[in-house]
Amino acid sequence: MTHPAPGPAGPALPADLDEAAHRCLVAGFDGTTTVPDTLKRLVDRGLGGVILFTRNVRDADQVRELTGTLRTLRPDLLIAIDNEGGGIGHLVAAGAPEVPGSWALGVADDPLLTAACADALAGHLLSLGITASYAPVADVQSRPENPIVRTRAFGSDPELVSRHLRAWIAATEARGVASCAKHFPGHGGTVTDSHHELAVDPRPYDRLDLAPFRAAVEAGVPMLMSAHVVFPALDPDRPATLSPRILSDLLRGELGFDGVLVSDALEMKAIADRYGEAAGARLALAAGADQVVVAVPDLEVTLACRDAVLDALGSGELAEARVTEAAERVRRLALRYALPYRPGAVAAWDTEAGLSAARRAVRRGGPLQESGVGAGAHVVDLFPAPHPALNWGGEDLLTAWYALDPTVTGTAVAGEPEDAGGVVEVVVEEVLRAAEGRPLVVAVCDAELYLWQGRMRDALLAARPDALLVSTGLPEPGSAVCSHGRGRVNLRAVAEVLTGRTS
Repeated sequence: MTHPAPGPAGPALPADLDEAAHRCLVAGFDGTTTVPDTLKRLVDRGLGGVILFTRNVRDADQVRELTGTLRTLRPDLLIAIDNEGGGIGHLVAAGAPEVPGSWALGVADDPLLTAACADALAGHLLSLGITASYAPVADVQSRPENPIVRTRAFGSDPELVSRHLRAWIAATEARGVASCAKHFPGHGGTVTDSHHELAVDPRPYDRLDLAPFRAAVEAGVPMLMSAHVVFPALDPDRPATLSPRILSDLLRGELGFDGVLVSDALEMKAIADRYGEAAGARLALAAGADQVVVAVPDLEVTLACRDAVLDALGSGELAEARVTEAAERVRRLALRYALPYRPGAVAAWDTEAGLSAARRAVRRGGPLQESGVGAGAHVVDLFPAPHPALNWGGEDLLTAWYALDPTVTGTAVAGEPEDAGGVVEVVVEEVLRAAEGRPLVVAVCDAELYLWQGRMRDALLAARPDALLVSTGLPEPGSAVCSHGRGRVNLRAVAEVLTGRTS
């Protein structure tokens, strides 16, 4: 039996090779209760996995219905999602456990607590029918100006990161959920977000942050995700996702990883703008990837990637042995995590672990009374707009504060306002008027990267030297309190410190 491969030449491939090529694909799609016909046809041909996003989530029962439908199409289909915790996740509407992000877990530095948070996330995934999690982040936050890793990392010390990776991987594995350490061989040494353009880590080989990935491999992590980053010390010509030297020689050869290597999303501009998604799929598989992720819901992009792989197989440009090897790894992964899934009762997780961890991550750095700032404070919460590829559940410090002190007033500013210069002046004037006679709290998130935040912060602190500065990202100099993250429980924990209340 053969399946015709689309395209002008339309070479006919043996059915087993056609299925192998499809196993190497992970597709995003639109829909909450129905599966697009195009996706059904891909699944029928052997599609290896799907990735869910906020667009696929309405509530927990709906997600269970969707994953059940997907399994009826193909029981060994891997159903995956990004699930890092903190402010990075897509299951807020489905009742995701409230846990802090990785940086706060690293600050608390209790691997048992990290394991409890990872267990909660994995247990929740299992209860929804999701058995693959593209987490944890193994990157080390090595450059203060890095725009994308930051509080998604466990820290800036490779040993600390490794310690918490091991705890996370073990807890997730104990639930029967596949974890995925990312982004190999590290995204923390760049000053560019590969979602927007090609990133480069210029450090020499002996300065690269490989230790956490070695630890993840030694811990038995079943998946690794590659970075769309160029490492001149390893391969000056291609980003890691497309580099045989990095994926095959370094990861397979030196680190001895034999699990599934999955690419970061091919539509990210680091790949799409320079190579195109279709060529990226072919090159990534040739380099040593086992699965390529096409996360956009437009399935025509996935089909173009699929067709490029089939055409390359038909022409001999892509070796059959490479694709069958990759597909076999995916098959083994599916046997271990997808097929054993049984709907039903899932063991309870510690619902208090996340808040406990967030509380332990809060740090005080200024003259703040144990009783907090008093009732009736005015709070200004400044933070970046949601990242286009990462979910934001609507968290803000004012809402967390209001739950403890209904007399609070204030505003949340999510993202740089249009005409930022003029708007900043207007907002500052309005804040100062509203805060007259009240304690003033100014919260910022990574203001060194977002100049509008810095301008607003400086103007407010100049006019109100008594105001308290709060950091909700990486710590800012002069902060009275640092939450080390913007997850809902992070903001709750810092509000408790600032109000002196816990309920």
